[in-house]
Amino acid sequence: MIPVSAMHKVNIDALLEASEDMFPTPERDETKEPRMLIARSFDINKPGSKIENMKGGVLGGSLIQGTLKIGDEIEIRPGYFVEERNQKVHKPLFTKIIGLMTGNTLLQIAKPGGSIAVLTDLDPSIVKSDVLTGAIAGHLGKLPSVLYDLELEVHLLKRVVGSKEELVVEPIKLHEPLMLNVNSAVTVGVVLKLGKNAVTCKLKVPVCCETGSRITISRRIGNRFRLIGYGIIKNK
Repeated sequence: MIPVSAMHKVNIDALLEASEDMFPTPERDETKEPRMLIARSFDINKPGSKIENMKGGVLGGSLIQGTLKIGDEIEIRPGYFVEERNQKVHKPLFTKIIGLMTGNTLLQIAKPGGSIAVLTDLDPSIVKSDVLTGAIAGHLGKLPSVLYDLELEVHLLKRVVGSKEELVVEPIKLHEPLMLNVNSAVTVGVVLKLGKNAVTCKLKVPVCCETGSRITISRRIGNRFRLIGYGIIKNK
């Protein structure tokens, strides 16, 4: 235990040192293609704003690799819903970075670490009410594929997390709905296929992520989803 006082600025350095010892800051590669995990999206225009004074939609989130700078053309996946041949599919969004901020600080270039806000030229109606939460932004044509099914290598826990009772985690069942979290995205997948330590799920909402990404797996117990394990994405 580390006693601290933020008001008197006592032991903040000790807390940061202990945090760094236990949870080292990961190495960031600024030479890789940028990957921004979108945690928020919103309209900053006030009601009654004049058209000529309106600003584009804002994306909030974290840059996990690479760099973004003002003027970059970016792509957002999965993007938006359209209906083709009686099926709902996602189409990517394309926009330009108009401004960058972290906290109250204006940036010319954003680097990994912490959270950033990206001002775009997207129509504000596209980003309002956090509708793009869970998406990924990056340079044009450089993002991973959008996945409608997930093939997972499954690792189940011994006990259910968050339950008042000590419940043993039972094997995943065919056609069972599971809540899946990957990066900042949340979706529900219905189990279509079972294998040895492996499942294939049909997603209700597709995700954009890379092979090898870790994904948490939760099962509905009572009226809530509870964590039962994690999976590793095996899609090629």
